[in-house]
Amino acid sequence: MLLEQVNNIIAVLSGKGGVGKSTVSTQLALALRNMGYKVGLLDVDLCGPSVPYLLGLEGREIFMCDEGWVPIYTDESKTLAVMSIGFLLKNREDPVIWRGPKKTMMIKQFLTDVKWEAMDYLIIDTPPGTSDEHITVMECLKEMQCNGAVIVTTPQEVALDDVRKEITFCKKTGIRIMGIIENMSGFVCPSCSCCTNIFSSNGGSELAKYADIPHLGTLPIDPRVGVLAGTTASVLDELPDSPMANVMREVVEKLKSVKL
Repeated sequence: MLLEQVNNIIAVLSGKGGVGKSTVSTQLALALRNMGYKVGLLDVDLCGPSVPYLLGLEGREIFMCDEGWVPIYTDESKTLAVMSIGFLLKNREDPVIWRGPKKTMMIKQFLTDVKWEAMDYLIIDTPPGTSDEHITVMECLKEMQCNGAVIVTTPQEVALDDVRKEITFCKKTGIRIMGIIENMSGFVCPSCSCCTNIFSSNGGSELAKYADIPHLGTLPIDPRVGVLAGTTASVLDELPDSPMANVMREVVEKLKSVKL
């Protein structure tokens, strides 16, 4: 295993697809980098690897060395390293049509055979649900010195119902839950900055209370954040006074306090 030089490992989970887990993972990694940390971002969502697109890294090639896969660095400073199954696909539209055993093998390889340099944090963007891929990730995380998992949800009841299953899954498999982030909670008007709850609200905080786990923060929908897709720009730099930037700072500070 090539993770001896990684000081902290955080998995980002959700029992529901489409809750913005990859966006949260990416912005969390960028926020940590902007705070002066060396960060790795590992995308093991085989069927929906969106991290290369979100960071504008599509088309980049990865290579093997004697120690394993070499991650992609976003710039010459080498403060953010990225690995994703998306780098193995020729086009973004190409589906991953693999049976369970091949998916399991690839996930294990990505979790154990990537040559990470010395770094402060490794953020792992995981597949949704509790399927074979999810179980493989959990099994590997238990073998690592993983700080724990951050669970992402949206406030709607249909999402919360799936996230409840995810919480139960983590507790049964012995994965520590560092907290819940409620994403897409309200819409921030780009003109007046007022926030309107177009869905329900406070579902994540209520679920955190019910499950007796920390509520890390509530992130609204902000159209300005979508413009950052395809770049390595952090909301902390580009939108420093936005609600999302303020919440991301709070989330990072809370996660930094959780030690192995």
